[in-house]
Amino acid sequence: MNSILGLGKYLFAIPFAVFGIFHFMKADMMAGMAFGSPILVYISGAGLIAASVSMLIGKFDKLAAVLLAVLLLIFVFTIHIKSASAGDYSGLLKDVALAGAALMYAATSAKDPSIIG
Repeated sequence: MNSILGLGKYLFAIPFAVFGIFHFMKADMMAGMAFGSPILVYISGAGLIAASVSMLIGKFDKLAAVLLAVLLLIFVFTIHIKSASAGDYSGLLKDVALAGAALMYAATSAKDPSIIG
């Protein structure tokens, strides 16, 4: 059972690396959501990849998970509120759930409390 539960870290972290790669591949398309700035798309993509790598290798993973939750909540308040007002709640609910999961990861699974205890 523990081996199955151990997969959770990978199932949580790897998609963020993929999302980060998508941010680099489709920066111009996503720039409209980031106040028209591809630079913000690249920065958020780099943050997603960095969080994923950090959680996978276990170095600064607690800090990475908390910062990932902050980034996802920023997405909720800057991007998804607009689409939710048009009746599309899927992105908003997804990012709220992922932010909660990142905070749970930081509280229960993170191994490196060196930056934030």
